[in-house]
Order: sequence, then C-alpha cells, then structure tokens
Amino acid sequence: MPDGLRPPDQEIRCAGAVTVHLAMPPVWFDHRMGYVGSYTWQLRQLVGSRLLLMPGAQVVLLDSAEHVLFQQRRDSGLWEIPAGAAEPGGSFVGTAVDEVREETGLTVEGSDLVAFGCLSEPDAHVITYPNGDRMHCFAMCFEARRWSGVIEPESSEVLEVAFADPETPPGPLQAQTRVVLEMHAAYRLTGRFQAR
Repeated sequence: MPDGLRPPDQEIRCAGAVTVHLAMPPVWFDHRMGYVGSYTWQLRQLVGSRLLLMPGAQVVLLDSAEHVLFQQRRDSGLWEIPAGAAEPGGSFVGTAVDEVREETGLTVEGSDLVAFGCLSEPDAHVITYPNGDRMHCFAMCFEARRWSGVIEPESSEVLEVAFADPETPPGPLQAQTRVVLEMHAAYRLTGRFQAR
C-alpha cells in the first residue's frame, strides 16, 4: 500500500474533533467502479446533500462528421457529454481522460485534448441531482477528435450513447451540456478560449 494511505474501515481523525469511519478505501479505489467509493461519494458520507464545490472536466468528443458523442444518464435520464469530478491527486486533463474511459470505454490521450473553455458560473453550473445532492462544478472543457477503443458505456452510470449533430442533440439535454455546446460553438467560430 502506498505511503500515507489507510486501509478500509479505519478511523480517520479530522481536525482532532470528528472521527469518520470509512467503509470504502479513501484513495486507491478502482476507477472503473463509478460513483461509489469516489472522492465525491466519500465527501457525501460526511456532509450529506449540502452544496459542494468540485473541480472537474467535460469532453466534447467529435467524430469525422463533426457529430458529438452524447450519453444518457442512468440517474436522471438526461443526455450529456462525458464529464465528471476530479479525484485527489488528479488534474483537469487526467479527469477528462478518466471520465471518457469510465463512462464510454474509449481511450483519449491527454495530448489529444484541447482546452476550449471553463464553466463555473453558479447560474449555469450548480447541479441538483435526483437524490437531492447539490454541487457547484468548476469544469475545464475539452475537445477531442482522436480516440481509440470500442464504445462500452458504464452500465451503472450510462443508459445509452449516441453521436449526434450538436445543433440537434438528443433530449432531454442536461442544462450544463447545452451551455458547453454553446461555448464550443463560440470557440470554433472565434478561436478564443471561452469562460463562463
């Protein structure tokens, strides 16, 4: 086990006042497992549904016809692009690579990601999930035109995937995804990094 990591079910003392018992490994979890065991899941065990501030990444995967890869969320039924929260020790690029792999089964190299924007405005990127959890996301947005592998959606998170014209995406579409598509269109038109 790497230095500084604790085995599962061990007590963790936080600021000397609170003792937390983790039922899942805190850092060395299997990235293929989805939400349960993730850093976000661990925080939820401590704070419940309170608003969390979370860095993350979103990826616009484009095929040769300029269609975007969309996925339908299992929890809400809404369509979105591959996206997710960062894990401890991660980076925006690493999060983008991991989320594409976890949610779609595809492999994207970090060197093939082009950052085109950052979405953090609370009116556009505070999400309330079906279970009541709230999150204010700070997402670096990337474009990817190259990947490898076969699409194999993560069944615990994704119902279906489809390439579609970004002008006529599948619906219902998650509101944040619509904003990212608008930002991507502006980036392609102007060549300027978009920040919202």
